[in-house]
Formats: sequence, C-alpha cells, structure tokens
Amino acid sequence: MINKNNLKKVLVLGSGAIKIGEAGEFDYSGSQCIKALKEENISTVLINPNIATIQTDKAISPNVYLVPVVPEFVENVIAKERPDAILLGFGGQTALNCGVQLAKQGILDKYDVKVLGTQIRGIEITEDRDLFKQCMNNANISVPKSRAIYSLDEAHEIAKEMGYPVMLRAAYTLGGKGGGVAHNEYELDEIVSRGLANSMNAQVLMEEYVGDWKQIEYEVMRDTKGNAVTVCNMENLLGMRVHTGDNIVVAPSQTINNREYHKLRELSLKAASTCNIIGECNVQFALDPESEDYNVIEINARLSRSSALASKATGYPLAYLATKVALGYTLDELNNQVTGVTTACFEPSLDYLVIKFPRWDLKKFERVSRRIGTQMKSVGEVMGIGRTFEEALQKAIRMLDIGKKGLTDNIDDIKTIEKCEEELRHPTDEILFNVMHALKAGMSIERINQITSIDVWYLDKIKNIISTYEELQKEKKNIPRELLLNSKKLGFADTQIALATEKSENDIRNIRKKESITPYTRQIDTLGAEWPAKTNYLYTSYGANKDDVSDTKKKKIIVIGAGVYRIGSSVEFDWSTMNMVWALKKSGYDEIIVINCNPETVSTDYDMCDKLYFEEITYERVLDIYEKENPEGVVVCVGGQVANNLIVKLAEAGIQIVGTNSRNVDRAEDRSKFSTLLDQLNIPQPAWSEFRSLADAEKFVNEQGFPVLVRPSYVLSGAAMRTVWSYKQLKKFLNEATEISPDHPVVITKFFLDAKEIEVDAVSDGINTFIGAILEHIEKAGVHSGDAMMSIPPQTLEPSEEALVIDYTNKIARALQIKGPFNVQFLVKDGKVYIIECNLRASRSMPFVSKLTGVNMMNIAALAITNKTIDSSFHHYKNIKKVGVKIPQFSFMQLEGSDPNLGVEMQSTGEVACFGDNFYEAFIKSLIAAGYVMPRKNGSVLVSVGGTDKKIETLPIIKKFNSLGFKIFATEHTADYLAKNDINSIALYKIGEKDRKPNLEDYLVKRELDLIINIPSKSTDNKMKDIVEDEYLIRRKAVEMGIPVFTTIEASKVFVDGLEWLENNGINIVEKINNK
Repeated sequence: MINKNNLKKVLVLGSGAIKIGEAGEFDYSGSQCIKALKEENISTVLINPNIATIQTDKAISPNVYLVPVVPEFVENVIAKERPDAILLGFGGQTALNCGVQLAKQGILDKYDVKVLGTQIRGIEITEDRDLFKQCMNNANISVPKSRAIYSLDEAHEIAKEMGYPVMLRAAYTLGGKGGGVAHNEYELDEIVSRGLANSMNAQVLMEEYVGDWKQIEYEVMRDTKGNAVTVCNMENLLGMRVHTGDNIVVAPSQTINNREYHKLRELSLKAASTCNIIGECNVQFALDPESEDYNVIEINARLSRSSALASKATGYPLAYLATKVALGYTLDELNNQVTGVTTACFEPSLDYLVIKFPRWDLKKFERVSRRIGTQMKSVGEVMGIGRTFEEALQKAIRMLDIGKKGLTDNIDDIKTIEKCEEELRHPTDEILFNVMHALKAGMSIERINQITSIDVWYLDKIKNIISTYEELQKEKKNIPRELLLNSKKLGFADTQIALATEKSENDIRNIRKKESITPYTRQIDTLGAEWPAKTNYLYTSYGANKDDVSDTKKKKIIVIGAGVYRIGSSVEFDWSTMNMVWALKKSGYDEIIVINCNPETVSTDYDMCDKLYFEEITYERVLDIYEKENPEGVVVCVGGQVANNLIVKLAEAGIQIVGTNSRNVDRAEDRSKFSTLLDQLNIPQPAWSEFRSLADAEKFVNEQGFPVLVRPSYVLSGAAMRTVWSYKQLKKFLNEATEISPDHPVVITKFFLDAKEIEVDAVSDGINTFIGAILEHIEKAGVHSGDAMMSIPPQTLEPSEEALVIDYTNKIARALQIKGPFNVQFLVKDGKVYIIECNLRASRSMPFVSKLTGVNMMNIAALAITNKTIDSSFHHYKNIKKVGVKIPQFSFMQLEGSDPNLGVEMQSTGEVACFGDNFYEAFIKSLIAAGYVMPRKNGSVLVSVGGTDKKIETLPIIKKFNSLGFKIFATEHTADYLAKNDINSIALYKIGEKDRKPNLEDYLVKRELDLIINIPSKSTDNKMKDIVEDEYLIRRKAVEMGIPVFTTIEASKVFVDGLEWLENNGINIVEKINNK
C-alpha cells in the first residue's frame, strides 16, 4: 500500500467535454478531489481539455493541461511532470479507459506511477462484462444469464439460445452507450454493430431482459481495511426498462420493504468487497417486484452521476472522502464535515425525500426518437427536495425549465384510453405527464402499473396531485386556508393554483401571505436531525413549522445559478457563477448566497459559498428567499438565460438587480426593441421585420427573398430559430417560434449566405468597456455559435473589419448602459460588419477567453456590477500570444435517429479547447480532445456533395485529400463530377439500394471509411426527397459507427489543411493552460 506521506505529486485525469452520460458531475467530483489533495499538501496535475469547467480554473487547479485524455498525450505529461501517483476514478469513463490503456501499454510501470484507489484489476473486473459476471458468480451473487459476444455471428447464435427480447450492453462505456434491447434479428444487428464499434475492447454482453423489475441503487464507500458503508439508497421509478440516467430517481427508496432494503445493502457491500473497490462505487440491482429475486446489473468503480446525486441528496461529500480513502485514510479517521462531530462511518439518515428528474432536449434534434429506454438521452438533471413525494416531484418538474408549472399542466386536454395506453406502452420524455393524463382519463392505477411497471405507491401519489388540483378548480372565489396549505405541502406553485382558480400569481401570493402560509427553511444535515448541522445547505418546504436557520443580519448578496444543464446552458455558467461568487466575496460582502437546483454542479457544493439554497429558480421561490434573507441585491447575469429571464418580473416586484438594469436587459433580449435600437444607432443589421401576421411575413419574404431567419426573443441556444427556404417552412417555423416565446415578439431577418461570424466577449461599467477577446467562427453563418468551431484570435478578419467590430461594441455598451458581462455577435460580408445579437450576461465562451488570456472576466464583471470603475489598460485583445481553438462536443450517437447536420439551433452538449503556437496545432489537439479519430495515413474518405455550386467549392479540398494519399470514395453523382475533374474515386451506391454493390452501408458497418464529408443539399424540392433521405442515412450510420462526419465546406477545408500541416510538423503536447 502507498504511504500518503510519501506522495508529493498526483496526476488527476478529467473527463473531457460534457456529453450525454458524462457531464458536470465529473467537474464536481474532480474539483472535490483536488480540494482534498490540497489539504494534504500534495501537488496536483490535472489533465482535462474541458475549457468550461471550474476544475480547470486556477482557483481550483493551478497546474492544468488542456490536452486530450488519451495515452499519447497523458504519457508526455507524465514524462514531464513525473507524478508519484494517478487517480482514475474522478473523470468518468474517459479517465477509466485511459488508465486501463496506460497500464496495458506499460506506461505507468515505465514511469513508476502508482494507481490510487481501486486498482486496474478492479476496474477491469467491473468494466469487462464477462469478467464481472465470473467475479459475481464466484462470490455467489446473482447476475442475469448472459454471454459476452465479439461478432454478429456470435450474437445470432446466442440470441437463438436465449430468445428475444435480449439486453445488450457494450463494455467500457457509460450511459448505456451503444447498448439497447433487441426484440428481433434486425434490431440485434443494429445494436450489436454499434455496440462493438463503441466498446474499447469490442465486447458486447447479451443478457436476459428484466425490464419489468425494479431498479435499485446503492452508493458504497469502502476503505483499504475493508470498512464499508452505504451512503445512499435510490429507487428508479421507471424500473429496469429505462436507463438510470433517464430515470426519475427517488432517494431514499419508497417501495421496497425493510428486508429487501437490508438484503440489497449487504449484497452491495459484498459486491464492492469482491471487486476490491477502494473509495466509492455505485452498485445497481434489478429486483423482482413479485418476489425477492434480484440480479446485480453492474458496478461502477468510479464517481458517477448517481454518486453526485447521492452526495447532494445526503450532504455526504462522496468525492472528497473517496479521495481521502484513496490516499489511505480509513473511514473512522475521517470526519463528517456537515455535523463536525461524527465520522464518515455514520450512514446518512434523511428526514426528507429527494427526486432526480432528467432534462431531455429531444425537440432540438430533427428525426430523433423521443422514446426512452436503456441508452441514455438526457442532457441534464435536477433534484427536488421536499417533505413529501408530491412536493419534491412538482418542484423538480419546475426546475426543469420546460415551461411546466407542475405535474398538472394541460390536465384538461382530453385523451382516449386507447391513446393513453399507446403512450404508456412506449415511454417517451413525457412519460410522467402521460401517466397523469391516463389517470385523468379514468385508467385504473392497477392497469397503469401493469403496462408501465411503475409501483402503485407512486401512482397513488400522482393521483393525489390530480385530485388536489381538481379541488382547487372548484374554488374560484375563496380558497379555503386548509386546501391552500395542503396544496403548498404537495408542491403546488402559486402559478398552478392561479391557473386552477382563475387568478393571477400575485393574487395567490397575497392570499398566502395574508393567511401566514409561507415556506420554512430547512437544513440538509446528513443524519436526520440526530446531530445539528454546521453548514448552511438549505431547502424550503411547507411541510415544517419553523425555520432551521435564522437571519444573520450580515451584508449579503444573492447569486442566481443556471439551473439544469441543457443544450446551450451547461458547465460554463457554473464557472461564471462560482467565479462571480469568489470575486464578490473578495469585494467585501459578508455572505454570498447561491440559489441553484442542479446536483451535478460545483456551485451546489455546500462548501463553495456561505449559504446554498438548493431550490427552484422561479419568480416565486427567488422572492421567498429574498424576503427571508433581505440581501442588498440579486445577481442574475451569470446564470445563463434562466436567470436573465426573471429580471423584469423581479425588478417589478421591487428586488434590487445588481448590474445592468432590467429595462436595458429587456431592450437587448426583445428582438424587436434591439433591432429598433440598432436602427437608431445607425449600426448595420440584416433587414428585419417583427412578425405580426403570416401575411406580413410573406410580404417581407417577397421583398427580401429566401432564405430568411426566424428568431424568437428571450431564448437560449437558438431555440426555435430556423433558416427558412420556402413558404411552407415559413408558416411551420413561425408557429413553433410563437409557441416557445408567446409573451415576446418573433422577428424575421434576412439570412446572409457565405458570411463569416464574429463574436466579442466584453465587460462594461456603463462608460468603460473591457474587450476580453474577438472570436471567429470557422464555419460560415448558419451554424449556431454553440456548435461552431471558434478561434482566438481571429484568423481571417481584416483590420478595417476589426475596427468596426470594436466601434460597434463600444456603442452598444454605452447605449444600453451595460454594467457587467456581455457578448455581441456579428456578421461580416464583403467588408461590411453587421450586428445580429447582444446578450447582457456571461456568455458560453467567457471561460475560454479567460483561460486563454489569463484574465478572469468575472473578476472584472464583479467590479462593474457593484458600480466600480473598470480598467482595461493592463490587457489588450490584440496581445494574445497563443492561439486557442474551441471545438463542440456532440452526442448524436446516443440520440437515436437524430440527424448530425448542423444549423442555427444548437445541438452540441459540450466543448473542449486546446492552445497552440499556431492555429493548426491548437485545432488538431482540440479535435482529438473532442473524440475525433484522426484518419490513418493513406486512409479513406467518402465524399457526397449536394448541388453543383457546392461541388465546385469542395473540389480543391478533395484534391488535397488525394494528394495526401487518401483513397477517395464518393456517392454516384459526386463520383461523376470528380471524374470530370480528373480525380479518381470509387463510386458507392446508396444505402437505400441495398442490392447494388459496392454499397455504402457495407463500408460504414465494416468501418472501412475514416471520414465522411457530406455537404447536404438545401433544396426543399420534392424531386430531391430521395437524395436528402440518403444523405441523412449516410450521416446517421457514420455517427453510429464512430466515423467522423463534416457537413460544412469550411470545417472540411480546415481539417484537410490541418492534416497537411500535421504531416510536416509536430505537436507541442504538454503546453499548460495560461493560469496566471
């Protein structure tokens, strides 16, 4: 065993970009890990290319390498830094897989780097499906009947023996990636092919399907002496048929009996011991609801999504303590930081209930299947805390920020029993709302249980919510106090009650306060009030009779976080939240209060601020907390769009907004008002018109011509934003935009083809403006800024264009009297600069700008929002010495059916960035960090280009691939065009023409292509329907098989130029982040 006193330096592997199945929980766990190491005076080295995270900030990690978490790069860092040991359990599957590869390649032995925590053999046992099965069988722990398979032929043979349906799980993956349930041979072929392609060791486990069983989880902590505790027990409401990441998770379990609870608890401890887990692990069980039969499904020998949830649910700091245990501490030597008097041996006890609810953004993806199952699709999650199931559930639904006031939205929509049964048999992201409709339609609880396997206890609670809403509907005039109080105890929002009783939200608030019905503040104390808590980790509830904490009368300020992760709002806003908290603390505030509801984040760690309210970010709740705390004001400019959208209502309620005033935020967010302002300032913008009627919209299009852009107000990530190419699309997209932003105007603008897109991140104090950086998109306009590759500094911006960009930025800052951070987006075409958008808040790219320049923009923003003068003389955006390239991370593979074709609505789930001495060095490193597999020398590329103009533009790119020794494959018409231009290519027939050989699908499934360049046709002509469909099939199959796809000419060009550069140059692998 390693003596912790001999450790001087430890290497920590991060998880890379946020992706489905591997998200912000690893920023939380990695940050806690580094904190624990610092306390031991151990120097840390972090490898993580996720530019947006808090753990790659100097406040957490002074020694960061923004390079890919792959053996080639990690070995070079090891060779330079010479760490004594490495931690693999805090960076998700990415870190585990890299660690196993480092060990197998002999790199850890070569540099004498010891593995802390669970050893490589333990990781292999839990990740290799066949080894895990053998290990559990040897310990007499039940597992499903299963066989490991390595080919399609094996799969067919074993499926015949086992019978359908069968469950398929890819080894060395997480989030159910590459897996699924096969009901027939066709589904078997599809799932096994993609599973083998996505598994590090090309292994898929086929096992019996137990979809109707309960899914129960235990979080286990175990030390080097074999002492072990279960920290949290959780129940997945939708059972085994839905992946835990997409499940609605309840802690503690509500529907297993005491005997079952203790039986599974003992088995989880035994399983952890059998695998020799050191630190933390998650044990998943399937439990037969009709008996006490069980199966262990898997063990994750690392921190996970469930461990982040368990940590926030109980207050037990799993990641922090797992690090201490990995260093050699035993549980009895470690204190519970919440109570300050108990040790880590004490298992948490809860006097409340928490519900984790996933956030899906499936509406953003064309063609995606909305069905949920054993492969995870959600992009984020929230955690509702309450004294009843109903209260926690309805809070969680509002926390999702999907426009729901609670469970009962649209309750009066009538559905037939037949329609309800169909929806329940095929669960989607609307499953719980479909259950509500089924109960409303008159389906019995027993019948719903039979179809869905949702326990009758939960169904009865959902029925209670419906019954209470119906009672409220009967009380249009005077709501009885008892009914009002009971509604609040069941989690009803004022907006819900207002809707039921035909009143306004403020009416209900006034009635409540008159009746002295207000929420109480409760503490998360880990031990059910047996010992008093020392921390201010809080939630509010109506199921209490007193506050656990009292007003401190200190100088304080509230910072509103970003809430649930979603497409467009992710870990970058947690970075801005926490950096603002730290900066405000330094500026003289006694108490910084954070409101947030995301269990994956660093900002919801109880020790990151003076007081944490784990609560919904709604007008009602923020006002409740404001009235309890009496702060000097509220900061809304760092929590993304969710916080920004509250600003007008909060200001109207008399809340002091810290920073830019609400009127000016509204002038920027309201598309019509902002366009009017630009006209008044004589700043160029694309031609525009506010949508008032379809006739007006058609008149605008007749004048301007297609394409046009539909742009709703007060949205993030381009929600419902669409490029329109036809009158049919115009009507459809305008309706969608009106639905998503009903209270604010929709604007139609002329869409510029072949324009470059530029952004500026800046801070203003109302007079002086600090320019952090100018960013250039690699793709032309038409790809959302969150999905675009970006470069700092710009690579093609002319000095005259740059001067206009800076001038317009300063004019906008003065006109809007901005006090705080902001981002301006520009189009540049034919030497002319146009403004298209201005966001008066922290932007997605500010962590990127801050870490590349070494100037923390939130530190400057904290000065601006507190009415101090900012100084920009110490930094100039032109003096940036390195080049940084930011690359988006997509999770199309897990989103069954989704089309990986980029557009004006954002689809990426995360991002990475790497730095270099020049553009191509940074670009290549960033691509690898984002998971792109670089083509082998003399590899093969498939080209499919729609339209003659696009073929002409693409020709030089294909010629360069040819000169680099690539074998060129092409679709039929593209091959003909290449032949006319003296480029030899092999024509492959359409996927839809399976009988014609050589066929594209065969090459994709066998992974004989290294890269796909598919420039889609923009035509909406019906004659092009078959071609458009086949282009989609190419992109979709390539994504499933892990083959990189480029859908823009600009990305394809810079990629081949990068390959050419790489042939003649080496990469500076070990360059550190600029964390001065």
